[in-house]
Amino acid sequence: MAEVRIGFVSRGDPESVKMVRNLVERFKSRAEIFVEPETAKKLRFQETKIEYMNVDFIVSVGGDGTILRTIQKMEDPRPILGINMGTLGFLVDVEPRDAVRTLERILFGFEVMERSRLMTRLNGNPLPPATNEIALLSASPAKMLEFDITVDDSLLESLRADGLLFATSTGSTAYAMSAGGPIVDPRVDAIVLVPMAPFKLSSRPWVLPAESVIRVDLKLPEKEALVVIDGQNVTTISNKDHITISKAEKPARFVKAREDGFYEKVKSKLA
Repeated sequence: MAEVRIGFVSRGDPESVKMVRNLVERFKSRAEIFVEPETAKKLRFQETKIEYMNVDFIVSVGGDGTILRTIQKMEDPRPILGINMGTLGFLVDVEPRDAVRTLERILFGFEVMERSRLMTRLNGNPLPPATNEIALLSASPAKMLEFDITVDDSLLESLRADGLLFATSTGSTAYAMSAGGPIVDPRVDAIVLVPMAPFKLSSRPWVLPAESVIRVDLKLPEKEALVVIDGQNVTTISNKDHITISKAEKPARFVKAREDGFYEKVKSKLA
């Protein structure tokens, strides 16, 4: 078996760092190991920035947020295996008790699942891609916004709402679901649009083709909005700006660690 290269990242708390330490000790004789700087310092291990990790896959120890932060740091994301040290987590597939057994198995090969991401451009300039969602929220609490939403040069809707969510199929079970959007099987390549607390009853969530190009313009001159990408990156916009949302060139990639499917995961996580 050719030497496998494994990257490790963690949430940074003592429990997650301890898990990384145990896995590094267990597999360092069988794989070339790379550890992101924050965790490496705590382990007194040689550090490697995530964006420079040339690895076969990355083990993310934490929750969904750890995975999203890791993906955002990579221009062309490496496959990620998530070990769940959180509570819910739809992107983390492996429980801590199964971590060693799962790594033992995938050292001999694994299947990669690709998930589409969304690219946001602000006045034509790219912002970081989103694996879960792009949220447009009022910069002033309890103040509504007014939007024009255009899809492929056709006006979809003009609406007033607290905000808008644009989610991938992967992100449909995150913020978008909490805001009333549909659960979308990740095998469906789509963009989910969810108005947040819309002013009119006819405003409903939309499921749009993944290849759509969506443009959003703020209509009220005195209002500002926040563009929040995967809960990690925040940018302020005004009615002088416009954003476009489309399918990103590079997908997120995940190591398939479970044989049970998406529907079983939904039932077990949301029951």
